[in-house]
Amino acid sequence: MSTTVSQGIRINVETNYKEEYSDPEGNHFLFGYKITIENTHSFPVQLLRRVWFIVDSIAENRQVEGDGVLGLQPVLEPGGIYTYKSACDLKTDYGSMHGYYLFKNLSSENTFRAEIPEFKLIVPYKFN
Repeated sequence: MSTTVSQGIRINVETNYKEEYSDPEGNHFLFGYKITIENTHSFPVQLLRRVWFIVDSIAENRQVEGDGVLGLQPVLEPGGIYTYKSACDLKTDYGSMHGYYLFKNLSSENTFRAEIPEFKLIVPYKFN
């Protein structure tokens, strides 16, 4: 599990390997992740965009970005929490992700970035 607080936004990440959807012989490894976002500010915020940087152990780098998360741009009131689940595929059994969310302060209309902590994507048997 990885947790950080960035710009007043607490982000917690939990990962799991999706063995049933992976094909190691075909160099396809699927990892699920659950993100919990908490607004620690005294004002409401809206998640506008996300940017992911994905790296696997053969140094293949990808950048994925888009509006909101899962097609939504949730509003988090002060103390509000938003949780979602998604997945990432890699060509290797080890990698990592990190990135940031772009938020809007709904009181001032200013935007700001909240960093998503780096987290590892590792098949359970990798280091046994």
